[in-house]
Amino acid sequence: MSADSTPTTDATRTAGAASPYAGFRLGKSLVVAIDGPSGSGKSSVSREVARRLRAAYLDTGAMYRAVTLHCIASGIDLQEGSAVEAAARDIELFISTSPDRESVTISGDDVTAAIREPEVSSAVSAVATTMGARAELIRRQRALIAGAGHRIVAEGRDITTVVAPDAEVRILLTASEEARLRRRGDQLGGTQSEVQLKQQVIDRDAKDSTVVNFRQAADGVVTLDSSDLDFEQTVSAVLDVVRTVAH
Repeated sequence: MSADSTPTTDATRTAGAASPYAGFRLGKSLVVAIDGPSGSGKSSVSREVARRLRAAYLDTGAMYRAVTLHCIASGIDLQEGSAVEAAARDIELFISTSPDRESVTISGDDVTAAIREPEVSSAVSAVATTMGARAELIRRQRALIAGAGHRIVAEGRDITTVVAPDAEVRILLTASEEARLRRRGDQLGGTQSEVQLKQQVIDRDAKDSTVVNFRQAADGVVTLDSSDLDFEQTVSAVLDVVRTVAH
C-alpha cells in the first residue's frame, strides 16, 4: 500500500500559512488520533484540522471500505474470515494522505466514489470485524503514519487505543444519535432513506463495537461532544485540544 509522497499540496500550505496552528510543533512529532462513531463528523473535521496544522490526513475507514469493495467485486464471501484476511493482505491499495486530495485506488483503478456506495456501507463491518484483516490494515496504517513523518491527523475507530496509542493528542469525537443521523443524511445529499441511514450509522456502530470500543474514551483520551456545535466550532474545539494537550 502506498500514500502520497508529498502529503501536503501548495493549496494546503497556503491555507496552513494563514492558520495560527500552521507552525505548531514543527520539527516535532504531532500525531492527532481521532476516534468516534459513524456520523460524528470525524472525517470532515479531521481533514480540516489537518489542513490548518499543515499535516497529513488519514481516513482509515476508507481502507476498510476499499477492502470491502474489493471482496464484493472479486466474489469473496465476506463471512469467510480467512478469505477476507487474504484479500486485505494482497490488495494493491493506494490512499491519499493529503487533506486536499481524496483519492483511493485499487490496482490503479479509482474507487474514491465507489467505496461510499450503500452496498459497501452495509457490508463494511464484515471486514472491520475480521481480526486478521484488521491486523493487516492496522499494520498499513502505522506505516502510513510513519511515512508522513509523524505529522498527521488519523481518524477511525481504534486510532487512540490500538493504531497510535502513543499519539501526542488523542480525542474521542462523539455526538448524539439524532445529530449523527442528520449529519450522515446531509453528507449523502438526502439520497438515503431513514432505514438506510440507521443501517449505516446505528447498526454499523453496533457491529463494529464488538471488536473495538469507540464509545467510551480510554484513559488519556479527551472526549469532545459536538452535538450542539457546528462544523467550524467543532474544528476550533479540536484545535484547542491539540494546543492544550501537545503544548
